[in-house]
Amino acid sequence: MPDGSRKNVVLRRQQEDSTRAQSLDDGAATERTALLQPVRSGLERTGDANGKPIVDDDSSASTSSIEDGDGNNTAANQSLSPIRGACIVVALGALIFLQATNISMLTVIQSAIANELDAFERTSWFTSAYLIPLSALGPLNGKLSSVFSPRHCVFASALIMAIGALLSSFAVSFEGFVIGRVVTGIGASGVLPIAIIIVLEFSSSKRRGLAIGLLNSGYTVGVALGATAAGGLLPVVGWRALFWAQVPLAIVAGLGLFLSIPHAFSASDVKSEKSTWSRLRSLDYSGAITLTASLVLMLYALSAPKKIPILPIILSLIVAAIFVQNEVYFASDPIIPTTLLKSRGLLFTCLGTLGFMMARWSVLFYTPTYAIAVRQWPPSVAGSLLIPTNAGFAAGGLLVGWLHIKRSGSFYLPGVISYALFPVSLVVLAMLSRDDSPVALFIAMLVLCGFVTGAALNYTLAHLLHLTPKDTHYVASALLATFRGFAGSFGSAIGGGLFIRTLDTTLTARFAERGMQRDDLVRRLLGSPALVEQLEGVEREVAVQGYEESLKYLWLAMAGIAVLMVLVQAAVGWTGHAEKEMPSSSSESETLLGDDDSEQRS
Repeated sequence: MPDGSRKNVVLRRQQEDSTRAQSLDDGAATERTALLQPVRSGLERTGDANGKPIVDDDSSASTSSIEDGDGNNTAANQSLSPIRGACIVVALGALIFLQATNISMLTVIQSAIANELDAFERTSWFTSAYLIPLSALGPLNGKLSSVFSPRHCVFASALIMAIGALLSSFAVSFEGFVIGRVVTGIGASGVLPIAIIIVLEFSSSKRRGLAIGLLNSGYTVGVALGATAAGGLLPVVGWRALFWAQVPLAIVAGLGLFLSIPHAFSASDVKSEKSTWSRLRSLDYSGAITLTASLVLMLYALSAPKKIPILPIILSLIVAAIFVQNEVYFASDPIIPTTLLKSRGLLFTCLGTLGFMMARWSVLFYTPTYAIAVRQWPPSVAGSLLIPTNAGFAAGGLLVGWLHIKRSGSFYLPGVISYALFPVSLVVLAMLSRDDSPVALFIAMLVLCGFVTGAALNYTLAHLLHLTPKDTHYVASALLATFRGFAGSFGSAIGGGLFIRTLDTTLTARFAERGMQRDDLVRRLLGSPALVEQLEGVEREVAVQGYEESLKYLWLAMAGIAVLMVLVQAAVGWTGHAEKEMPSSSSESETLLGDDDSEQRS
C-alpha cells in the first residue's frame, strides 16, 4: 500500500475513534453505546474550555459511579473484598454502638452519678456535655475527612473517645465528669459522618436504602441495649466500670477500621494539587469557632434547669450571624459550602430533621424516667422499655429500604406521610403517661413511634440525595447527620430544661397545697427519679403525680413541634437537581436548588 494511502487510512481511523469518543461524551448513540446511558454527576457536567472537569474544593464526591444496567440504579463507586467489608461493618458498628450508648445509658445511671458527685440539679449536663461537641464538630469532621484519609480520622476519633471514657470513669467531681464527657463527645463527633461516607461510597443506589437502614439500626441498637445493659450492670459493677469498659472496645474498633479501610480510600476520587498541610492551613477555623460558639451558647441557655438566661441566646444569634457572613464573604474553604447554604431543599430538610429528631429524643430520654419514677421499675427493666421503640425504628428503616427505596429519585410523599404519623404517637404516649395506663398499649405506641421515625429518616436522606447534585452528596449527607446530632443536643437541652422546670414547679406547688415544704426533697427528685421508690405516703404520691404531669406536658409540647416539622418537610419540594438542569445547560451556573417556584406548583 502506498505511503499516502496508508496515512489516509490511519487518519480516517483516528477521526472515527475521535468521533466515537465525542459521541459518547455528548450522549449520542453508537453501536457500542449502552442502551441505558449513565447519569453524569455534577462534576462531570461542568468543564472548562478544554473539556477538563472543574472541581470545587468544597466537594468531596466521587465521580466514578456508573449505571449497572438499570436506568435508575447507580453502581457503587468502589468495592471491597468480603473480608475487609465484614471487618469494617463489625468495627464501625462497635463505634456507632458506643456513640449511641453514651447517650442512652445516662438515663438509667444518672441517679447513681448525681448521688456520688452531689449534682442533683445539674444532671442535664451529664448528657448535654457529650451531645454539644458531638453535634457542633460534625461539619469540621466532615471537612477533615476530605483533607486526611477517613481511616486516619476515624482512628483518631476512636482514641479520643477512649480517653474521654477513661476521664469520666475516674472523675471525683461534677466538673471532672463533665470534662470527660466533653472529650468523649469530641471523639464521637467523627464517627457518624465517616460512616455515612463509607455507606455512600460502597453501596449502589439500589442497595443504598437498605445500607442506610442498617446504619440507623446499628445506632438504635446502641441506644436500646446501652440503656438496658447499663441498668442491669449498675448494681453489679457500679457506674465507673461502665465507662472504663468502653476504653478497650473503642481502641480495638478504631484499630480494626484503620487496618480494614483501604489505604487509597478517600472521600473523593478527585485529587487536589495542594499538599495536605496546605489544605489543612486553608481550613475555615474562624467558621468552626463561630459555629461551635453559637451552638454552645444556645444550648447552654436552653439547658438551664430553672430559668432560661436571655444573654447567651442573644450572643448566640450574633455569633451565628457572624458565622454566616464569614462563610459567604470571607472563608476561602468554608465549613459549609455557600452553594449548600443557598439550598432551600437542604435547609428545610435539615431543619425538619432537627425538630423531628428533637421530639424523638424526648421519647428516648424520658421513657426510662417514666418507668423508674411513675412505675417504680428497677433501672434494668426501665432501660428495656427502649428495646421495643428501637426495634420499631430498625424495622421501619430496614423495611422501607428493602422494599421501597430501591432506586434513585423523589420520595417526597412517603417522607411527609411518615412525618405526619409521628406526632400522633407522641400525643397517645402523653395520654398514657400515668401509673394506671395499660402497659401493652404504651409499648405498642413506642413501637409505632419508632417505626415511623426509622421510615422517615430513610425517606428523608433518599429524597435529599435526589434534591442535591451528586458532587455535593457527601457534604449534604454530613450536614444532615450533623443536624441529626444537633437534635440530640437540642432534645437534651430544650426537652430536659422544659421537663426539669415543669417538675420543679409541679412538685413545689403540690407540696404547698398539702402544707408541706420539701425544698431539699424537690432538689433531689429533680435529678434522681429512682428516689421516688424510696418515699412513702404523701411524699411518694406527690412525687408520682409530679412526674406524670411533667412527662405529659413534655410529650405534648414535642408533639406540637413535630406538627410544625411536617410543614417544614413539606416545603423541601420534590423536583430534583438533575430535573432542573434538563431544560437548559445554562443551569450549571445557577445555585444548588435556588428558589424554583415550580416545585410548589401542584
